[in-house]
Amino acid sequence: MALSGEIDLTTIPLVRSALVQCLGNRTRSVDIDLSAVTFCDVSGLNLFLEMAQLTERSGALMRLHQPPRSLVRIAEITASGFLLHFGRPGARPSHDVPAVVEGVR
Repeated sequence: MALSGEIDLTTIPLVRSALVQCLGNRTRSVDIDLSAVTFCDVSGLNLFLEMAQLTERSGALMRLHQPPRSLVRIAEITASGFLLHFGRPGARPSHDVPAVVEGVR
C-alpha cells in the first residue's frame, strides 16, 4: 500500500479504512510505502500503533517504509517507535498491485 499527502486527524478515517480492508483479505504482511507522505501528526502515529496491534493479533506483520521525518520524530519523542516495524532505510516495499490512498487536505 502506498500513502501520499498528509496523515492527520482529517485523513485518518480514509487511511484506517484502507488498512482494515487489507487485513480483511487475510494478508500476512502489510507493507506501507510512506515515501510520498509529506506530514504525519500524532493522530497518524496513534493509527499506526493501533494497526500494528491489530495486524499482530491477526498473525500478520505491518512494516512502514520511508516514513516522513515528522512520524519518526513523534515516535522518538513518545518512545513508541519500538512498537512499530520500520523497513530498512532506503528500502522500498515490494508491491504486486499497490493501493494508493491520497490523504491530502
